[in-house]
Amino acid sequence: MSSTDDGGTAGTGEQLSFIRETVRRAKPRTWRGAQLAEHLPVARVVVDKGLLSLDKFFDYAVPANLAEEAQPGVRVRVRFGARVGTNGRREGGELHDGFVVARLEHSDFPGVLAPLAQVLSPERVLTPPLLRLCRTVADRYAGSLADVLQLAVPPRHAGAEAEASPEPLPLPAFPEAGSWSRYEEGPEYLTALRDGVAPRAVWTALPGPDWPSEIARAVAATLAGGRGALVVLPEGRSVARVDEALGALLGEGHHVALAADLGPRERYRRWLSVSRGSVRAVIGTRAAMFAPVRELGLVVVWNDGDGSHSDPRSPHPHVREVALLRAAEEKAGVLLGGLSMTVEAAQLLSTGWARPLAAPRAVVRSTAPRVRTVTDQDQGRDEAAQYARLPRPAWEAARDALAHGPVLIQVPRRGYVPRLACGRCRTPARCRTCEGPLAAGAAGAVLSCAWCGREERDWHCVECGSFRLRAQVVGAGRTAEELGKAFPRVPVRTSGRDSVLSVVSGEPALVISTPGAEPVAEGGYAAALLLDGWALLGRPDLRAGEEALRLWMAAAGLVRPAEEGGAVVVVAEPTARPVQALVRWDPAGHAGLELAERAQLHFPPVSRMASVTGSAQAVEDLLGLIRLPEGADVLGPVPASGGRGVELERALLRVAPGQGAALAAALKAAQIARVALRPPDSVKIRVDPLDIG
Repeated sequence: MSSTDDGGTAGTGEQLSFIRETVRRAKPRTWRGAQLAEHLPVARVVVDKGLLSLDKFFDYAVPANLAEEAQPGVRVRVRFGARVGTNGRREGGELHDGFVVARLEHSDFPGVLAPLAQVLSPERVLTPPLLRLCRTVADRYAGSLADVLQLAVPPRHAGAEAEASPEPLPLPAFPEAGSWSRYEEGPEYLTALRDGVAPRAVWTALPGPDWPSEIARAVAATLAGGRGALVVLPEGRSVARVDEALGALLGEGHHVALAADLGPRERYRRWLSVSRGSVRAVIGTRAAMFAPVRELGLVVVWNDGDGSHSDPRSPHPHVREVALLRAAEEKAGVLLGGLSMTVEAAQLLSTGWARPLAAPRAVVRSTAPRVRTVTDQDQGRDEAAQYARLPRPAWEAARDALAHGPVLIQVPRRGYVPRLACGRCRTPARCRTCEGPLAAGAAGAVLSCAWCGREERDWHCVECGSFRLRAQVVGAGRTAEELGKAFPRVPVRTSGRDSVLSVVSGEPALVISTPGAEPVAEGGYAAALLLDGWALLGRPDLRAGEEALRLWMAAAGLVRPAEEGGAVVVVAEPTARPVQALVRWDPAGHAGLELAERAQLHFPPVSRMASVTGSAQAVEDLLGLIRLPEGADVLGPVPASGGRGVELERALLRVAPGQGAALAAALKAAQIARVALRPPDSVKIRVDPLDIG
């Protein structure tokens, strides 16, 4: 009914206001007319659709028969994409999984609500702390909540869910300091964990076999104080070592290991024991970072510079950053440890967010092996050394050490080939404009920068003046063959991508390994030879020096102390900063210098950066849509490797400190806008990329 008198306008406004209020207060209806729950008839659901444009909650009606089971945190199935038919009712829609995040009395949606189709399980697997963490991670990495939930919550296994979890064990006793007494403030750190304080430390671990037991003691101290602990390590072999140390210290039942090689049922069973509060200590690889440990008191991240800590699946969160976010949210302690130190860890120290946990220099000298340097140019002067694949000093060190035990030989795999380096002194070829790595697409092609795309037609080495370039490396297989000829009576074992060894005996042998695959030797290695150092140092990446030192220290840390005759020979330019840090065994000093240098160049972690990769048109479209924060820099686009002959381009976006959240929000908004235009090609966005050149 309409009104045409002078008061019609006011009357219409009052009617609309009344209608809005009525709709707002009306109980939700379903298109099937199902009887609704009397109490809290609306379920707010996060639907498992990873589209950025759908990164929000959706309201569904709760049927009366599901009212008891449809509690916050449970898995449900819902219909998504239903349309209103000619009869005025919603029909169709695809079934999708989701999680209930809240139960409400009213919905903000004025229309007809679809009912929950099914409660898959009454198990509350999405706790409020886990939901908040996943939301924070999604926002930081310009991703969707659904994508992060797929990383955080393992797939359901009905058989495991039907099993009862054991009762929690009594709190363990506070452990003795043990080898923690070698560190300044080490015993005090354990005491703080027991007392419920949240100490934050960057731990420079001493070389040798003790670091797994030291992690175990930190976990035991936290459990003794009545709080939970979480330990994340880069790969399964490290998990196994810490698992063994925890079992020896605490016995069975106080912790679980969430390893990748567990079957779906066993992994979910262990995860449920944590979620239900039966177990309060978790160790594992990357995915364990989201384990729902109750009353979290300590988060340990070991070897945070390892690339395995960065998830390859969208939105590519890094364990270290998730750990820091989680510790801040749950007021937990942090132990960021490793034999080496990342620049990100050095920044935490420089800002005062964390304190250093290190041993005195006298203790470091007594536990570290003796390190000497040899240039690979010595190999060219010695024909016998060329045949043996070793410069003479390295060959002599291996020969002498084989009388006392196994010798480790680290050989960079072919994936570490730099784009280009000086053929004489091995100095990486860098752009004079932005310091990016120079590359040549084919023989005779003009050099160009892999970051900014600028061509370099008159390159010469800034160190020695040479015009010759080099890009080659010998793999582990060929090295094993050549060393087998040089030491014919010595067993040769290899550890690499095809077959990774965990442990080798203490008998004399040559162990050829690629970086990261070094097995632990019983009693330690008598010596280690680190070959082709120029290949690691010459990688076309901002982190080349930091990564080289990390890999070298990981191998050298398996060698016996100098007091027991342990020796390390590194074949690299002696004046290089990472080589000098290895000789002095000073990872903290190296990280501090790297941090200062990056601050001058405005590179991460001092700044925040994101990469945009896709076809040339796709990258151009996204850069045209994005609204970057003030002062942001765009480097590129430049050609990027797409594999299988796909031609891609990549652009780097850089913002000042404190603008990381704005950059992530801008990327997310631009991606949503671009998807709305239905482009033919996709764009891959990665916040804080590991490889930036």
